[in-house]
Formats: sequence, structure tokens, C-alpha cells
Amino acid sequence: MKVLMINGSPHKEGNTYIALHEMEKVFAQSGIESELIWVGNQDIRGCIACGGCYEKGKCVFDDAVNQIAPKFEACDGLVVASPVYYASANATLIALLDRLFYSTHFDKSMKVGASVVAARRGGLSATFDELNKYFTISGMPVASSQYWNSVHGRVPGEAARDGEGLQTMRTLARNMGFLMKSIALGKEKYGLPEKEEFERTDFIR
Repeated sequence: MKVLMINGSPHKEGNTYIALHEMEKVFAQSGIESELIWVGNQDIRGCIACGGCYEKGKCVFDDAVNQIAPKFEACDGLVVASPVYYASANATLIALLDRLFYSTHFDKSMKVGASVVAARRGGLSATFDELNKYFTISGMPVASSQYWNSVHGRVPGEAARDGEGLQTMRTLARNMGFLMKSIALGKEKYGLPEKEEFERTDFIR
């Protein structure tokens, strides 16, 4: 079992990292391998809807997106984490996720997804919802915790004092690990759910 974790914060070891690191410790205790990738300091441009990924099999912009893509395909679970800016995620992370999900054409069904957010005070649930949409359009079950997956802190390091937030992260990691292992057993015994041929309905003819 392997979990890929993406840190979208510009601060390498800020509050977002503290939340992810709390999860990492639980994964290690559970025998689940995890890899943490920091992208928040990188220059990642948004998707330009060129369709080039359908010809090349990867994004036309050869940056972190193409480096992460094979790791995404190989993992059993994906955690995406962001600080909150104006009740939304870091734009760098969104640019990466837009291109990563769109340019990778492998089946993402039953990979477990989890989003994690960090903020001083508000905007957490809006950002949490924003990030979960990448999973729910891709057939990926979403791991939950005892509360929305968030920690509080203003300056880097303050999240370490958010006892409830850190407990939420530990619970999330345990639940995510259980879900990944359960899905692996289900695949072995029952296989994946049957898929119908996709039916596209456009609203303008």
C-alpha cells in the first residue's frame, strides 16, 4: 500500500506540512508507505485546454505534473493539502491538480482520496469542498475523519498547538488506511464495479 501526499503550501514545513506529517506517522505505524511531495514553491502554470495530452499521453508542459503522474498512477491513495487563501486553495496547487487529473488518462477508480486544509480561522470548509471535487469526478472514494480535515494556525508552526486538528489528521490517516486495505480485499474477491460506456450529454446542440 502506498499513499502519495502533495503539499501545496509555499512554506515547506509550515502548518500544512504539520498536518501531513501527523498523517505520515500513522501511515508508517500501519505499514503503509507514503511519499510527500512539496509543490507550493514551484512555478506551475494552469491548463490551456490544448488537448495535447491526448496526443502525447502527458501534459505538453513538462514540469512537476508529468513527474508526479506516474506516482499518482502507482499509488493506492492520494492526499492533497493546501493553505487557505480567500476561502480557496493555493493557486499553484489548483493549477497542478487541474493538469494532473486532466492529462492522466489511466483509470483512477477506487484510489482513495483525501484533502487537508490549513488556515488561521475561516475558509476551511470551502477549500475542503473545492479539493474533494477532483476525487468525486474521478470515481475515487473520499476518506473522512471525525471532523472536516483541517488544522488551524496563522504563522508557521502554530498548527502544532491545535490538538483537535492533529487528532483529526490521525483519525483521517487511520480511516484512509482502512479504506485502502478494504478496497484491495474487495478487488481481490469481487473485482471493480462494472462500468457503462460513458454517455456524454451536451446542453447546447
